[in-house]
Amino acid sequence: MSEAVYRAVVRALETGERAALVTIVATGGSTPQRVGAKMLVYEDGRTVGTIGGGCYENDAAGKAREAIRRRQPRMAHYSLNDDLAGESGLICGGQMDVYIEPIERAPDLYLVGAGHVSVEVARFAQATGFRVHVLDDREQFASADRFPGAELIIDDIPGWLARAAIPPDAYVVVVTRGHRQDFEAMRELARRPLRYLGLIGSRAKVAQVFDALAAGGTDASRLAAVHAPIGLDIGAVTPAEIGISIVAELVAVRSGRIGEPHVAAAALKASLPR
Repeated sequence: MSEAVYRAVVRALETGERAALVTIVATGGSTPQRVGAKMLVYEDGRTVGTIGGGCYENDAAGKAREAIRRRQPRMAHYSLNDDLAGESGLICGGQMDVYIEPIERAPDLYLVGAGHVSVEVARFAQATGFRVHVLDDREQFASADRFPGAELIIDDIPGWLARAAIPPDAYVVVVTRGHRQDFEAMRELARRPLRYLGLIGSRAKVAQVFDALAAGGTDASRLAAVHAPIGLDIGAVTPAEIGISIVAELVAVRSGRIGEPHVAAAALKASLPR
C-alpha cells in the first residue's frame, strides 16, 4: 500500500469520514497492477491510490460507494479483455479480483444514565467494538469501577446534552433513572441526526414520553426514528439480558440489518425463533 493510501485511511478513521478500501487480491495473466495494489474510495467519489485505471477502476469505485452505503464488504471480478476494459484501451488479457471493504472507526455509543442496565450494555458493547461514553449526574454511579474502559461524563444530563457536539454517526441509548430524566434527555436528543437513538421503557412509558415531547413541539418524524421500546424482543428480564437485547439491536443497525425502527426492526424481531 502506498504511503498516501495509508495516510488517507488513518485520516478517515480519525475524522470518521466514510470510505472503502479496494484491494487487488488475485490476478491472472497480464494486469496493470499487482496483487496488493490499493485504492481508497470516499463516499463522495474521491479516490486516493489506484488499482490500474480505466473503466474497471471506475466500476470498482462505484461498487465501493455502494459498499459504503450498505456497510457491507464485497468481491468484484474483472476480465481485462472484456468490453469494460476494451472501452478504455486496457486490453491486457488478464483477470483480477478485488476485495472492497468499508472502513469505519469504532462507533461511539453514549449511554445516558449509569444504572444497572447501562453497566451491562457497556460491557457487551465494548466487547463488540463500540467506544463507550457514560453520562450521569451521580459520581457514585458513573465510576471507573462500574464502567472500566469507558469515558465517564459526570454532569447535569440535559445541560451537557445541550452543549455536547455528539457526532451524527453516534449511537445513543437513553436509560436514565426516571421519566423526567428520560423526557429531558430525549428533548435534547430527538432533534439531532444520529445513527441510532433508543429509549428504554414499557410501551406505556414510551407513549407518555413521546406525547410530552410532541406537546412540546418535537417533530413527529423525529420521534418515529427512535428505537423504543429499545432492544430486540428476546424475552429479556434481568439487566444482563436487557443489555444483550440492546447491544444486539445496536449491532443489527451497525451491520445494516435494521434501518427504520418501526418497520425493519419489527420484521427482524418477528423472524427470531420463539
